[in-house]
Amino acid sequence: MKHFLTRCSLILCLLFALAVPVQAAQSYSHLYISISDALMNTKQDKEAEAKLALEQFTKDWSSVTSEQTEAKEKVDELLAQAVEATSKDERLEALSALSNALRALEELENPVDEAAQRAEFGQKFKPIMADFEKALASGDIAAIDEAYKDFNIKWNKNERPVREQSIAMYGQIETQMAFLRISISAEEPDVALMKSQFAELKQTIEDFVAGKETAKAVEGEYSLSTLIAYIDEANDFIDAGDYKAASDKILEFITIWPSVEIEISTRNGSLYTKIESDMPIIASDLLKSKVDKEAIKSKLDNLRTEIELIQADSNYTLWDSALILLREGLEALLIILALVSFLEKSGQKPMRKWIYIGAFVGVLLSAVAAILMSTILNSPTVDTNRELMEGYIGLLAAAMMVGVGIWLHSKSSVASWNRYISKQMGNAISSGSVFAMAAISFLSVFREGAETLVFYAGIAPKMETSQFVLGIVVALLVLTIFALVLFKASGKIPVHKFFAVATVLIYVLAFKIIGVSLHTLQLRDAVSTTIVDGLPVISFIGFYPTVETMIGQAILLVLVVVTIIFKKKQK
Repeated sequence: MKHFLTRCSLILCLLFALAVPVQAAQSYSHLYISISDALMNTKQDKEAEAKLALEQFTKDWSSVTSEQTEAKEKVDELLAQAVEATSKDERLEALSALSNALRALEELENPVDEAAQRAEFGQKFKPIMADFEKALASGDIAAIDEAYKDFNIKWNKNERPVREQSIAMYGQIETQMAFLRISISAEEPDVALMKSQFAELKQTIEDFVAGKETAKAVEGEYSLSTLIAYIDEANDFIDAGDYKAASDKILEFITIWPSVEIEISTRNGSLYTKIESDMPIIASDLLKSKVDKEAIKSKLDNLRTEIELIQADSNYTLWDSALILLREGLEALLIILALVSFLEKSGQKPMRKWIYIGAFVGVLLSAVAAILMSTILNSPTVDTNRELMEGYIGLLAAAMMVGVGIWLHSKSSVASWNRYISKQMGNAISSGSVFAMAAISFLSVFREGAETLVFYAGIAPKMETSQFVLGIVVALLVLTIFALVLFKASGKIPVHKFFAVATVLIYVLAFKIIGVSLHTLQLRDAVSTTIVDGLPVISFIGFYPTVETMIGQAILLVLVVVTIIFKKKQK
């Protein structure tokens, strides 16, 4: 097991080194995600999370180079303002300005003719609008419905210039389209109303093409919490039997949706599409003579849970950081202690220095490996896939933790621990060489360092830097105390009991890492999301109410039970 884990850690580092592609053109998409996260958390009064998002932006931004020095300095200035902001309003204003400054820099680096973009958009949409008008003129609801679906598909493919040039016009078009969809889905569709709604929609599109800003941005501060609140209110009205009020609440949701959608589109593309397609239908279904209450509530509850999953705080804490180093450091410490104790009892005290030298080299090489891994993970070439990498690395870390936990479990009795130590000592002394002693010390420390590196790679991106560092400091202090106590009381402390406690802690952390990692992959659509109704999100233990995350964690629990049963049978 020990050799297997060492090789896994080393192979992982090599795979990452080989997998990093040649650096492509600079992209700022990951920076917009950080700004979006900071905005969302600031609106929700989550100051720690907002600062974490700004820390991520600052770290990513530090690697950016640009010939547009003035525009880049403007981003630097606004970033400093956002970081130093002392109030919610001040930070929101700075973040908004930061987003605009970053966009301005991007436009300078990639000059775009906005007038030409609008003209091209208008040219593409003219025949699309003509086709829909033709369907409206026929009065055939089925034909109108098909024409709208085609209109919506083509809008989604070509909406980018509208969204980039005017968020107000973009929001108005999206809202008008949603209201038109509601009319088409009505129990008794009113073609005249549809024609009126489409006339307004067509005029907004033509105004955009002409460069006229005729829309007003939706006023107010909205967030994912606002969307959840609207869904909750709509459900309350449904329970009370007031379906008209529930439909109106969904219309309010649709109206403010363009102001919030980026927070979902950047984190979960499938949920974004689902909300845009389902919400107008729900609003329409609530106005029909026969309302399928349970079906509508089920849809709303699923959407609410998926929004909550994005909103959920899946960060780790300093205790998670400390636990990893404590577990890995304790094992290395115990092995070194065993080596030193054996040498002392064998009358070979002068050889102790080689054990310490081996341990020091192990720590040094682990640090080098950590720096290399950090460089790879923060490379601009992997920014767009950062969350996917975090998810997969987290699962690998959890798998290794399970292996470590099983190994620990096997050493958590007096007899098994003594057998293990005797074997290690016998192998070392029988070689009769200083190199063998130093090699055991080095490999034990480097192996733990390599494992720690993989574990930290799985959790560090989801932690505040201060929490991450503080956890390591706490672990080092505890390990120092342990070292002093253990070396003074060598041979008197039941080491196997430490392993028993460490086994439980490592399984608990593996449970959390599995849940958080699968949740991260779900947000990137790398893993499907099947919501389980009625269960809460418990992010501090990594529990998310989806079939996929629960299956992953159930597999861990089964392995734990099997390990316990197997050990009992061995006894």
